Amino acid sequence: MPKRILQGVVSSSANDKTVVVRVERRFKHPLLNKVVRRSKKYHAHDEDNKFKVGDEVRIQECRPLSKKKNWTVI
Repeated sequence: MPKRILQGVVSSSANDKTVVVRVERRFKHPLLNKVVRRSKKYHAHDEDNKFKVGDEVRIQECRPLSKKKNWTVI
């Protein structure tokens, strides 16, 4: 089964070996017929602590590394 890959912006890098990535998706609202933006935050594993706030990164699904961390930065 292929692993999902998402693209987003780092919104926090305060934790050790972890970054919080905000992924934005756009879709057409079924009732309003307008394009709507929704975002969701993912905790991703950053082994070398090399990504800072504002960096654009790609994250890939992986095995659970902690309670909330199921993604790694690629």
